[in-house]
Amino acid sequence: MFDSIEDGDLEEAIRCASVIGDDYLQKKAQGYAVEESFTHGTAAQRMRWLKKGMTTGDIRQGNTFELSDSQL
Repeated sequence: MFDSIEDGDLEEAIRCASVIGDDYLQKKAQGYAVEESFTHGTAAQRMRWLKKGMTTGDIRQGNTFELSDSQL
């Protein structure tokens, strides 16, 4: 809409989403991940929601609170 997204921005956002997932951060810090302690989603979940937002452009489709854990 405002032409504020430049070439490479989506790739960089996906890369960032992959390295801030709870699983990635825990593995990096302690060598293993404890799924029960995740509070912000895995790298895969964060990348999936970013891609969904970018492809649909509909923020209403990003309500993760209405989904069960298996749907995330």
